[in-house]
Amino acid sequence: MTALPLASRARRAAFVGAVCAGVVAGAASLTACGGGEDPDAGTNGVGRLTATKIQSKAARSAQAASAVRLSGTVVSKGHTYSLDMRLKGEGGTGSVTSKGQTFRLLRVGEQLFLKADSEFWTHEGAGKQPQQADAGAAAKLDGKYVKVPKGDPAYQQLSGFTDKDVLLSGMLTLHGQLAKGDRGRTGDTRTIKVLGDEGAGGTLSVALDGKPYPLRLERGGHAGTLKLTEWNTDFDLREPDQSEMVDYGKQLPTS
Repeated sequence: MTALPLASRARRAAFVGAVCAGVVAGAASLTACGGGEDPDAGTNGVGRLTATKIQSKAARSAQAASAVRLSGTVVSKGHTYSLDMRLKGEGGTGSVTSKGQTFRLLRVGEQLFLKADSEFWTHEGAGKQPQQADAGAAAKLDGKYVKVPKGDPAYQQLSGFTDKDVLLSGMLTLHGQLAKGDRGRTGDTRTIKVLGDEGAGGTLSVALDGKPYPLRLERGGHAGTLKLTEWNTDFDLREPDQSEMVDYGKQLPTS
């Protein structure tokens, strides 16, 4: 009377064992049948590291990359800047928006250029109208690249937006004690979060697929959110033609 149930149990056990082996071999995602998924299976492995080491690896990957696109908002000293910059070692190009005014920046080596419409050059603040002479001069700059002299105070301020190493080292800093956060996705890429001071000091999402690039930064103190995309995607970077450019010499026009 007991032989049939025992045989049945043996067959069921053999069947379950075969299924378990097939799942493990095919998906490589289970540590044991019925044991739960390994969240780091098939990843680059940084999820197993401490929060400090994850941030360090992300920073090194970012610095070693040949190019990146950085976009989003930055709040600094009470001002909000919207950025969309493409950066690489030789320079960068893109747009910056602040106080309702948008201008484009282009840096090739040490040569920095700024392009904006006439309103940018005559902007005097709310309720103020530009003088006729200023309006006339600004009209000539409308849509032109203006070369920013290295001696002009604006050069250091603006060139920072086009410097990959400077911008990334400043933007990717987290403050306070670091801790690992949730796993999730940024676009189609699996990520793990690194939190500074439980998020108050910033939150960095680091890729678990491929190189451990930083993909998203929520800056501490509600100081903006940035996306980092198109890692190692090259782009054209050249100085504007003479017909596209105005060179004021040693100082930018006052605005």
